[in-house]
Amino acid sequence: MINKHEISTPKKAAFQVLSGGSAGFLEVCIMQPLDVVKTRMQIQSNAAKTTGEETYTGVFDCFAKMYRQEGIMSYWKGIVPPILAETPKRACKFVIFEQMKQFFQFGSPTPTPLTFSLAGLTAGVLEAFVANPFEVVKVAQQADRQKKMISTMSVAREIVMRDGFGLRGLNKGLTATMGRSGVFNTIYFGFYHSVKKIVPEFEDRTSEFLRKVFIGFLAGTLGCFANIPFDVAKSRIQGPQPVPNEIKYRGTISTLATIYREEGFRALYKGLTPKIMRLGPGGAIMLLVFDYTYAFLLTNYS
Repeated sequence: MINKHEISTPKKAAFQVLSGGSAGFLEVCIMQPLDVVKTRMQIQSNAAKTTGEETYTGVFDCFAKMYRQEGIMSYWKGIVPPILAETPKRACKFVIFEQMKQFFQFGSPTPTPLTFSLAGLTAGVLEAFVANPFEVVKVAQQADRQKKMISTMSVAREIVMRDGFGLRGLNKGLTATMGRSGVFNTIYFGFYHSVKKIVPEFEDRTSEFLRKVFIGFLAGTLGCFANIPFDVAKSRIQGPQPVPNEIKYRGTISTLATIYREEGFRALYKGLTPKIMRLGPGGAIMLLVFDYTYAFLLTNYS
C-alpha cells in the first residue's frame, strides 16, 4: 500500500499532469474520426438542403460520404489542434480536479459526491480557457470539405488575420465551450468517482478493470446527454455561418434559442450518436489511463 502522505504535493501534481496528459493524447488519437463526424452533423443546418450542399443523414452516411469524396485521411482532419491542446488541457483538468477536491469537502473527512461534482465543474470551466482557441481552429478544419488538407498553422493564421484573437476571432464561442466543458465534467467526475466508491471492487484484475470501464463509459455517456446543446451551439458559433459574410450565431443563449426556434428541439441534440460513440468509450479510456498511470507513477517513483 502506498503511503501518499510521504509524497510532496508538487510531486503528486507533476504525476497528475503526466497522467492526465497521457490520457488526453491517447483518447484523441483513437477517437478523432467520431469527433469529425459529430462536428459535420452539428454544423449542418436546414439551410444546407436549399443551397445544394452535401447533407448527412446519419453517422454511417457521413463516414461513407467523407471517405468517397475526401479520402480516408479526412477522418483525422483537425487532429493537430486537439493533440496540441489535449495534452495540456487534460493535464490541467485532472490536476485541477485533484487539487480542488480538498476545497469542496466542506468539513467532511472524505470527498462526497458534491465534492467530486464541484471539483469537476471547476476543472471543466478552467480547461475551456486553455482549449477554446484550439477548438476554433479544429472546427474550421473539420468543416472544410475540400479533399486537400489545409495545415493547422495556415487556418490559425487566417482566423487571426481576419478576425483577431478576441471573442470574434480565435476565442469565439468561449462561453459555449465553458458551458459544454463545465456541465460535462460536473457529471463525468461526479458520477465516476461517486459510483466507483459505491460499487464493490473485485480482487480479480480483469473484473476490476471491466468495472472501471463500465462506470467510466456510463459517466461519459451521461455527460454527453447533459452537455450536447452547448456543444451544438459551440459548433454553430465557431463553424462556417449559413450566409457568407453574415454572422448569424453569436452568443450561446441566442444561438440555442435560434436553433430551437428554426429547427426544433431535436436539433439541439444533433451529433449525439457520434458524440456518445466517442465520449462513452473515450471517457472510460481517459479515466482508466489516468488511474493506472497515476498509480504506476506513485508506486514506482514516489
